[in-house]
Amino acid sequence: MAAVLERLRAFCKSRHLRPPARATVYEWMETVLVPGYLIEELPAAVRETLYNLPPTGEIPGPQLAFHCFNLGNLGAMSFAAGLPWLTLHQAARCRGWRRGSRGALAAVLTVRGISS
Repeated sequence: MAAVLERLRAFCKSRHLRPPARATVYEWMETVLVPGYLIEELPAAVRETLYNLPPTGEIPGPQLAFHCFNLGNLGAMSFAAGLPWLTLHQAARCRGWRRGSRGALAAVLTVRGISS
C-alpha cells in the first residue's frame, strides 16, 4: 500500500494536484467496482464452484474469488490466486468465509503482499 500511495502522490505532484488522504484511498478500495468475469469463459474447475449460478452471464471478481476459495479444488484456488490484487482485497472483506478457505486466501494475500 505504501508503494501505491507514493506513486499516487508523485502522479498528483507532477500535475500540481493535491493528493488524496490515505483514508480516502482506503475507502475507495472498498467501494470501487472491479472487473467481472464471463462465466462461460472461465476454466471448468472454476465453473464447477459456481453451482448456484446460471451457466452464462457475468460474476463480479470478489464473488468469483469467494466461490473459488470456499468451494473450489486446487485448480480453482490457483486461478483465484492470480486475480487482480484489488479483487482479492475486496474478496477478503466478504462475509461467510469458512475457516480453512479464509486461511488459503490469507496465505495468497501474504505471499502477494496485499493488505486485507
